[in-house]
Amino acid sequence: MEVTVGVASFQGDVEEHLSATREALKRVNVGGRAVTVKLPEEIEAADALIVPGGESTVMGRLSSHTKALDALRRKILAGTPVLGTCAGLILLAKRVYDRVVGETGQSTLGVLDILVERNTYGRQRDSFEALIDIPALGLREYRAVFIRAPGIIETGENVEVLATLSGRPVAVRQRSILGTTFHPELSESTAIHEELIRLALLQKSR
Repeated sequence: MEVTVGVASFQGDVEEHLSATREALKRVNVGGRAVTVKLPEEIEAADALIVPGGESTVMGRLSSHTKALDALRRKILAGTPVLGTCAGLILLAKRVYDRVVGETGQSTLGVLDILVERNTYGRQRDSFEALIDIPALGLREYRAVFIRAPGIIETGENVEVLATLSGRPVAVRQRSILGTTFHPELSESTAIHEELIRLALLQKSR
């Protein structure tokens, strides 16, 4: 069975996610491909999706012009696995506010039952790395890269917390939706991308 993983190419770390996904496909010995998606028909053809980091408000505006937000929402609600990282996590969230300016009113997909705070850890100069454990994926001392990272302030009852940093969630899962406040595409490990591929295989086998 082969899988097609579509990386939303509105803005952000697209090439890094493509590279990490291709390496993950090799490591789990699954045939398939990682491609960029932007148009609704490209999104519809994907077996799994990645919404990368970048600038969430810009991504929202760009994607809304092409009706891509509607296509993403439909696919995710239909059960297609998705990984949202950093700004991508913000785009998936039901509720968002900014640490400095408060309520943002920005458009989101509203599919992941979390409250996200933008710029929790500060601006670009406040970026950092930390070693975290992700027990559900069998990971210890995983190198997580935080760049202008958001914070997960609240999680709904159906949201599983996969990892924390200083007591705060930094990786979550809600059914086939994965979200991280950090950038897994910048880690040496492809474990999170491998989990997305496994979810895609499970969905296709149903």
